[in-house]
Amino acid sequence: MRREYTREALAEADVDADPVVQFGRWFEQAEKAGQLEPTAMTLATATPDGRPSARMVLLRGFDGRGFCFYTNYESRKAAELAANPRAALVLWWGELERQVRIEGRVERTTRAESEAYFASRPPGSQLSAAASPQSRVIDDRAFLERRVAELATAAPDGKVPLPEFWGGYRLAHEVVEFWQGRPNRLHDRLRYRRAGDAWKIERLAP
Repeated sequence: MRREYTREALAEADVDADPVVQFGRWFEQAEKAGQLEPTAMTLATATPDGRPSARMVLLRGFDGRGFCFYTNYESRKAAELAANPRAALVLWWGELERQVRIEGRVERTTRAESEAYFASRPPGSQLSAAASPQSRVIDDRAFLERRVAELATAAPDGKVPLPEFWGGYRLAHEVVEFWQGRPNRLHDRLRYRRAGDAWKIERLAP
């Protein structure tokens, strides 16, 4: 299967000097384009001895400090981040023939940030997060369903407290690359790298 990318070009003169501002522009365009799950991104982590792993997570906020996602602090990804607090993110917006890659150090969000986000989730999602021993081997699905039922009974008002083992992470961006598909695989790639308090924009060969 082969598809030509012909929608847009990406020129240095057209991008913002700040990668977060530029990301915000592209993210808004991805939402308006009807992109399926525009917040979906691959999170790549690695163990201290270099064994990589990757999975999809959802972007739940971004600003000058970095890019946030939320998960179980006892999951595989959390264990790898505790041992090696560096990671990479990739967002693919096929409707716009665009990709964004982000690299940097990862740290936990504050408890207050995690509580605010958890409270904004639908009750069913709160129950699932509290019930699941993420990444661990379980006997069957019935185990999870029993856990959800038990927690729902314990919280008849629908208010599930934030579990101690659940919360957010923020990837503090050090490198951000914007990729735009172009005809004949001669794609545009612009990379932002920190240069003191500013950002240096470099064009990469496709």
